[in-house]
Amino acid sequence: MDAPSQTRRTLITGGAALTAYAALPAVGFTAEARSPVVKTTYGKVRGAVGNGVQVFKGLRYGADTGGAGRFMPPQPPKPWTGVADALAYGAACPQGKGEDGESQSEDCLFLNIWTPAKTGKKGGLEDGVKRPVMFYIHGGAYNTGSGASPWYDGTKLAKRGDVVVVTVNHRLNAFGYLYLARLFDDPSVVDSGNVGQMDLVLALQWVRDNIAAFGGDPGNVMLFGQSGGGAKIATLMAMPTAKGLFHRAATMSGQQVTAAGPFNATKRAKGFIDKLGIKDLAALRALPAETFLNGLKAIDPIAGGGGVYMGPVLDERTLTRHPFFPDAAPEGLSVPMLCGNTHDEVKGFVGYDKSLMNLTWEQVIEKLPAQFNARIDIDPATVVAAYRKIYPNYTPADVYFAAATAGRSWKAAIIQDEERAKAGAPAWAYQLNWRAPKDGGFWGAPHTLDMQLVFGNFDAPGVITGSGPDAVAMHETLADAFVAFARTGDPNCAAIPKWEPYTLPRRQTLVFDNTTRMEDDPRGAERELFNKVPFTQFGT
Repeated sequence: MDAPSQTRRTLITGGAALTAYAALPAVGFTAEARSPVVKTTYGKVRGAVGNGVQVFKGLRYGADTGGAGRFMPPQPPKPWTGVADALAYGAACPQGKGEDGESQSEDCLFLNIWTPAKTGKKGGLEDGVKRPVMFYIHGGAYNTGSGASPWYDGTKLAKRGDVVVVTVNHRLNAFGYLYLARLFDDPSVVDSGNVGQMDLVLALQWVRDNIAAFGGDPGNVMLFGQSGGGAKIATLMAMPTAKGLFHRAATMSGQQVTAAGPFNATKRAKGFIDKLGIKDLAALRALPAETFLNGLKAIDPIAGGGGVYMGPVLDERTLTRHPFFPDAAPEGLSVPMLCGNTHDEVKGFVGYDKSLMNLTWEQVIEKLPAQFNARIDIDPATVVAAYRKIYPNYTPADVYFAAATAGRSWKAAIIQDEERAKAGAPAWAYQLNWRAPKDGGFWGAPHTLDMQLVFGNFDAPGVITGSGPDAVAMHETLADAFVAFARTGDPNCAAIPKWEPYTLPRRQTLVFDNTTRMEDDPRGAERELFNKVPFTQFGT
């Protein structure tokens, strides 16, 4: 962490003289006389004049979670006096390699806001408009990521939809999900398996109490998140403490059917601390963050390979039931829901390895079990034979990616859709078929593409949409549907054909493509093939 970043974060916590903090520069933004100043429940903050929006970065919603706060529920920040600059992103949770140039710290409870609200004569942003709030939760499973990624810059979305966009950092991996309650008889760790989720609840409480001052409507908050972000949202939909803090939910290529059980979570926690050679809680708390992360290298005792899994736990405190087992959690049924996936999810998990373009049929059978990763236990030769019958023109690579997607990630989205339909609170289901232009379109619609298109940050590093007319049109279509959903709880708008909710047995699904259309039960033959075996949520 560079010294200026340390100074900014120290001063926004409270008691220091914030005039020095306010004078510090931030790359790409200017703190000037017309910069917006907003009063929050903890103190005043100064944002920046962006490209048609007002931008606030590194807004503290919780106190430092390091030291004695490790494994503990989050606490609100201490109030401060003066005006604190909100011009630079706050630290991400320690995770090893993160975004280039991004600092990492256990002091990581920060959020960021993009708002089109106009600055008034007194510098505030309460301009009389109650805008929908689009609260984005980043991906990276439960292990990595932050709200500071250039992919999630909210400028385009806030301007196009006249909405307030929020991104958030919270505790990840073992800092947020190490379940110690059965290993240490200590009240300070009874919630340790879900403190990362509790951070998100605290952030939503901050939004409830403060977002009106930024031009947003606290009574109209939409959660949307991709990959791990979608899984976190599905989990929040089963948490009583989150009920009422958000009013729409969209899970994008990220689902959470079941959480980890307490026995498996305990085995993982034991493997983690054994890897570190730690015997007592005080020593575990005292470890430097970089050393602490080494525990993640333990072999997962349940999966039998890889690093040890961290994720939400059925701890009978924060989480008292699974999100979508044996049915959809009743806590979330009153919340309108979007649930979607991309047609070629697994193509986003293989590093765009071009050698996979030339697979043989024998290699497909050999490689499929690793992609199923114990989620689907089915003979790969049987799967390949079925796909060759369903899609006689598919190449071996086509079959590999289609079957891996259906067996690895798509099944969980179907479960969420079907359980909502059974409960009489159907979701709006979507499938992104639009093909990214990378490598002549070979990678189709891989994991992360739907999120890239919603935000429309075509120039951000790693974005594969291109910026041609088709990409712009697809961005506008997806963004308009998501904004309509945020505004009304119904995604129907002029940009798409009539979108019907998912019901049984029709399974209505909106297919986003150059020609967006409704289909009943797309890939139904694949769905039926994998219905012959149960699905296991990874980590559970």
